[in-house]
Amino acid sequence: MSNLKYIAAPRLVPPSLIAIALAAAACAMLVSPDVRPFVQHLAPFLHGRDPRIAGGVAGGIAVVGVAAWIIARLRRPSAEEMERRRRDQLATTGRITDGVLIDARTLGGEESTSPTPEVLFYSYRLAGVTYDCAQDVSTLPERVLGWKLDQPLQVRYDPRNPGNSVVVAESWSGLWQGHA
Repeated sequence: MSNLKYIAAPRLVPPSLIAIALAAAACAMLVSPDVRPFVQHLAPFLHGRDPRIAGGVAGGIAVVGVAAWIIARLRRPSAEEMERRRRDQLATTGRITDGVLIDARTLGGEESTSPTPEVLFYSYRLAGVTYDCAQDVSTLPERVLGWKLDQPLQVRYDPRNPGNSVVVAESWSGLWQGHA
């Protein structure tokens, strides 16, 4: 099996890298002659203040920043949720083309003779280009009953990225069940 396309979720910049970049920019600004007068104007404001108050304010800002980061991190969808959203988006807005079921396997890579395989390998052709793809259907066993090798099927794909495609989703199935 060659030319398999695996669609991965986009990677975001890690927050630690962003924090290091912001700290480096702040240090560069403090050293630059253009910013130094601004910092010097803060000195009278801080002069005569209790350092514990300044430390408390800085600590409070740090706690609020960490809390905001944790809340944003907890709201981030899981990989399974992102894959479900991708399937749903393709099932509702993707274009349909004809394809053929090439193979069915388990997640371990062994050939599957089960009525509900875990991975479907399929192929379809668009504008003279053949796409060989695989879809993990282990979370959708009720949607893949009755499959056959070399079975014609329908594929939903993203016209802007034709390699991004699905054969089965929660609300749609391209497997022609009950047809020989």
